[in-house]
Amino acid sequence: MEDLIVQRPEGLYCPPGGFYIDPWRRVERAVITHAHADHARPGHAHFLATAVSEGLLRSRLGPGIALQGLAYGETVEHHGVRVSLHPAGHVLGSAQVRVEHRGRVWVASGDYRTTPAGAVPDRTCAPFEPVRCDVFITESTFGLPIYRWRPDTELFGQINRWWLDNAEASRASVLVCYSLGKAQRILAGVDASIGPIVCHGAVEPLNRAYRAAGIALPDTLAVGEVADKAELRRALVLCPGSALGSPWIQRFGDFSDAFASGWMQVRGQRRRGGHDRGFVLSDHADWPGLLDAIGASGAQRVIVTHGSVPVLVRYLQERGLQAEGFDTEYGDGHETRAEAAPPVAA
Repeated sequence: MEDLIVQRPEGLYCPPGGFYIDPWRRVERAVITHAHADHARPGHAHFLATAVSEGLLRSRLGPGIALQGLAYGETVEHHGVRVSLHPAGHVLGSAQVRVEHRGRVWVASGDYRTTPAGAVPDRTCAPFEPVRCDVFITESTFGLPIYRWRPDTELFGQINRWWLDNAEASRASVLVCYSLGKAQRILAGVDASIGPIVCHGAVEPLNRAYRAAGIALPDTLAVGEVADKAELRRALVLCPGSALGSPWIQRFGDFSDAFASGWMQVRGQRRRGGHDRGFVLSDHADWPGLLDAIGASGAQRVIVTHGSVPVLVRYLQERGLQAEGFDTEYGDGHETRAEAAPPVAA
């Protein structure tokens, strides 16, 4: 019997449904799991995604894209294939794609992050929900046992302490992070009473999309909106790695810089980045989270994509599952190691 999702040069394809999931080349019909650039690419004739991600997708891909939005759990049918989208816990509007045809169910997870039992859920996106299926396509960005995230309360306590210490020393706190998802999660988690929060121009449009979707974020400013320049020395500054070494960053004078990423779990990454601090903050599942999601799916066949594919495949095979890898062109651009290194100034 033909697989419900296969690899094609354009991306992951559903043969009976005639659509692709997060294709990396232009196609007629694309189901998009979330708005990160390695999964949501421009040029497709028709897009299907969660309704709550519409603002982000139009902001990134253009306001005129042909986009159909679905509520979580809502089902559409195309060529006899039932498609529904379910929370992935990755960023605003992120979804797992459930595909059902002739009694078989496959789930393509996109990128996802689970919430450990007893942990406080992320306020910036719907928490991951397990979806039962026959075949589960999982990411493996942090698919090594070394990756185990600390509770958010502990993590944001560290960030707040660093920011407060810098503010008391009249030094700006520049936190390098990915503009979509990571920046908004930081905004929702920090203590905004410490000082003003300044966001780079790459971050602020995405903040607006989150607020428009009903996500409560503290007030943020552009650097030019800070009337009293002395306040910049108490500010928390959120920016992409490309801002370091630019004229924009020079407006803050003396500053301490840090990098927020799951890669900061590895001490060597922290050293090579050259930042003053590294905070272990990821929008992806850690090793226990990956195993929990796979187990909760009930799938006996697991297909592993982008990340530590051979390690996770071998681990699952040793535990009796039918596991294999798919080659994809998804990256981990929003968790990239390259962002940990300061860019060469122009």
